[in-house]
Amino acid sequence: MSDRHRDRSSDRHDDTSRDRPHAEHTRPDGVSDATIDALGKYSEALEVIEDARGSLYRFHRLTGTADLAIGEAVALFREAGHDAIADRIEGEIVGRNTLEGRWTFQIVEEYDDGYYAAVKASEQAVRDELVEGRRHIYEAEMKERERTHGSRHHEAWPGVGASRR
Repeated sequence: MSDRHRDRSSDRHDDTSRDRPHAEHTRPDGVSDATIDALGKYSEALEVIEDARGSLYRFHRLTGTADLAIGEAVALFREAGHDAIADRIEGEIVGRNTLEGRWTFQIVEEYDDGYYAAVKASEQAVRDELVEGRRHIYEAEMKERERTHGSRHHEAWPGVGASRR
């Protein structure tokens, strides 16, 4: 195992068996550092895609909110006696497709059902094949290297009850 992935707990404090990661966050026997690195990078990519998906949903909500406000502006233009302007905005803008043939909900659905679903399923399949479906092994190993074993707020998981130092 490389120094980068070596458990440095012995360098800091004595460990107890309770202050270890849960099995679901440990690498199965025989899995190489290179495999963990690749899985970590794929997981990182999925996290970016999750963030992009959130931005797409934000885009969907903001565009819908704006469209409703434009509809309210049309009503206010009518009340102010500007029927021709209200008619023009209503005819050209209110209810308009955001992209060719699509409102934002259709964009979100296409992304969810296409690219997002494919990457999510692929990442899961790779984890199933290589590490028994376990998630975040790369991060869990990083946590083990970086935390101060035996110190409060550096526990392996909630409820360990590490001593206060």
